[in-house]
Amino acid sequence: MYYKGWYHLFYQYNPKGAVWGNIVWAHSVSRDLINWVALKPAIEPSIKADKYGCWSGSATMMADGTPVIMYTGVNRPDVNYQVQNVALPRNRSDPLLREWVKPGHNPVIVPEGGINATQFRDPTTAWRGADGHWRLLVGSLAGQSRGVAYVYRSKDFRRWTRASQPLHSAPTGMWECPDFYPVTADGRREGVDTSAVVDDDVSAAARVKYVLKNSLDLRRYDYYTVGTYDRKAERYVPDNPTGDDHHLRYDYGNFYASKTFYDPAKRRRILWGWANESDTAADDVAKGWAGIQAIPRKVWLDPSGKQLLQWPIEEVERLRGKKPVTLKDRVVKPGEHVEVTGIQTAQADVEVSFEVASLEAAERLDPAMAYDAQRLCSARGADARGGVGPFGLWVLASAGLEEKTAVFFRVFRAARGGGGGGKPVVLMCTDPTKSSRNPNLYQPTFAGFVDTDITNGKISLRSLIDRSVVESFGAGGRACILSRVYPSLAIGKNAHVYVFNNGKAEIKVSQLTAWEMKKPLMNGA
Repeated sequence: MYYKGWYHLFYQYNPKGAVWGNIVWAHSVSRDLINWVALKPAIEPSIKADKYGCWSGSATMMADGTPVIMYTGVNRPDVNYQVQNVALPRNRSDPLLREWVKPGHNPVIVPEGGINATQFRDPTTAWRGADGHWRLLVGSLAGQSRGVAYVYRSKDFRRWTRASQPLHSAPTGMWECPDFYPVTADGRREGVDTSAVVDDDVSAAARVKYVLKNSLDLRRYDYYTVGTYDRKAERYVPDNPTGDDHHLRYDYGNFYASKTFYDPAKRRRILWGWANESDTAADDVAKGWAGIQAIPRKVWLDPSGKQLLQWPIEEVERLRGKKPVTLKDRVVKPGEHVEVTGIQTAQADVEVSFEVASLEAAERLDPAMAYDAQRLCSARGADARGGVGPFGLWVLASAGLEEKTAVFFRVFRAARGGGGGGKPVVLMCTDPTKSSRNPNLYQPTFAGFVDTDITNGKISLRSLIDRSVVESFGAGGRACILSRVYPSLAIGKNAHVYVFNNGKAEIKVSQLTAWEMKKPLMNGA
């Protein structure tokens, strides 16, 4: 959240080690979302309602500007019995909000009426209706397999009443970390405050859509739908009736338990996501930390209304070195690769625009894989010769290419009878299977289809490279993939970046610009 000139990030943290357990709410602050100072934990187990864990939750700005936190507490030693608690700042005049107090009336929401008490957590940011009531969601599991977002109403954040029916549900398994927020539907990139659209403002309501995001406990990824919020019925309806089956995702890689907030300073909505480690627990203990936050992303609704677009916040560009290196109008022939030289690339920001001379060589998409980008990428990785592609970047690559992480596109002709108007299908992949010579790593390929029109042969890619992280944005943020990699050779000055083309069709790098990135400030206080 943003408060009195400071951004505040609260995150799940184990102060006793680099493994899961002893969870508290750590607290860091920043002026610019890039350089951070860690404060002492904001919320730790201290009352009966959170004695055995302070789990996730959200912050809300009250009408008078006071921030309030709602969070999940575990209150039993033998079972993860989950209740919802409230915390308030001890001194609201302190812009750093260094101390939080828990009122004696906690817990304020308990699992009643047949709710599964061990699957009942992660209250959202609340929003205020024209009736003066605040509303929030709590994620849960109904029966054996139905993810549920329960609605709770309150006037004072003390007494909460559950609505007669959920906001939405789907047979996806447990819904963790729900997020629900408005986005502009008129093509503008401005964010919308969660409480900005009131019930009786019909014109305002017509200019927004709503996004419901849930984190799937079973599958360990986040998915979202875009739809309509009926405030009177307290119901949400996705625009796409199959949206709960064929999942849109913020990120097709290692990206989970995400959360957005509205930034009033720049009138934008910002997305945070967590990426866990892909090495061993012993490695984590040795290095003394585990888990990272992705670079914050600005999110807005695509003019088509079908999906969100995402882009790294503009502040990250302040870490760019003064002199970038460039390639321009460079043709890369089939089987060829070209090194990007002149900067160190273990920490780099690379933006590239590709042009494909002809799509005639594109392979026909197998109908069996028309909805399974992951399977398609695994079957036809970066080294498998294709028609149009694979082409893209090898990052964190060693000089002899023994190690490399591939971020690439591959273009297919539409499957017969596959819909989509017969336009070419674009697959985006990250393939880390050759990222390290260390054998004790989890190295899955990640992939998603990019909803873009490539009939003109043009597509763009941006990759943020940060030693063990490769975070990539395809076609202006229409598809995003974050991958964790742990090279053993391509480290520091020994890391290289190449443009490669393993397709039959020539590609042209119409423009590539790469910056060496400086380290941000991360201090404890």
